[in-house]
Amino acid sequence: MPAVESNDGRIRVRAHAKVNLALAVGPARPRGVSFAGYHPIASWMHAIGLHDDVEIGSADRTTYDVAWADGAPVGWDTESDVCVRAHRAMEDAAGRALPVTLRVRKRVPAGGGLGGGSSDAAAVLLGLRDLFALSIPDEGLVSCAHALGTDIPFFVDPVAWRAGRPPRPAVVSGLGDRIDRVGRLSGSLTLFVPPFGCETGAVYRAFDTDPTRSCDVSRVLRIVGEGVGRGAADSGELFNDLAGPAERSEPRLGRTRRALRDALGVPVHVSGSGSTLFCIDPDTGDAPAPIPDGFGVRIVRTRLT
Repeated sequence: MPAVESNDGRIRVRAHAKVNLALAVGPARPRGVSFAGYHPIASWMHAIGLHDDVEIGSADRTTYDVAWADGAPVGWDTESDVCVRAHRAMEDAAGRALPVTLRVRKRVPAGGGLGGGSSDAAAVLLGLRDLFALSIPDEGLVSCAHALGTDIPFFVDPVAWRAGRPPRPAVVSGLGDRIDRVGRLSGSLTLFVPPFGCETGAVYRAFDTDPTRSCDVSRVLRIVGEGVGRGAADSGELFNDLAGPAERSEPRLGRTRRALRDALGVPVHVSGSGSTLFCIDPDTGDAPAPIPDGFGVRIVRTRLT
């Protein structure tokens, strides 16, 4: 569903999740430099069909309504939600109040490495600019997004927004501030959502105990070039430098990943800092492999989009 501005002055949009098809991470920046402690990355990010629903309407006063799609409350204070922070950042950028009713219905697992909150925040930034006809340039919107979170600039894709499509795939590098858009892939994939999350800070602390020597940008670019050239990802080539640290910080993730890999006979990958796992489904036209019982994961069939 594209962004839709209806007759009642409301914008409704699907905020798509993403997977990291490749993720290289470098050592933390040293003390005494800007963004000390942050890690340079190079990641091939691709939107998927799984999405949240975001609705924004102008109002006399601002109200927020953030919940799961089944109506269950989220497990955090609404005032701290990244969508709420995105709204306030846009008010700061505009230099005036932007009173809205903001309604978010979430399907993307929280703390799973799929960027659900980041996608929601990007939808709020883009939606508010349209709703209030704000004269904030694309570059300003991306800067605002980066200040809120390093994944959010990927989802701020005005070209795709205007076309009513999910954000275009990209190689995201630097500290998440460089976005180089690439061609879309086709294909289906299966997500495995464990009943636990991975805390991003803990995963990076585990990474810092044995960091890579450098952020292998060239490896990512090679995989992207080959994948875009054939229009599909080679599952055997995909990698994630945070997979090992995520498994060390949350041992259940490693056990689940190994068991799924052995049962399915295909590579099983970690998205972002976890805990969501995924596999690329075969392109033979066969039905995806059945998942044996006893893994304790929620299974979501979706597509690269």
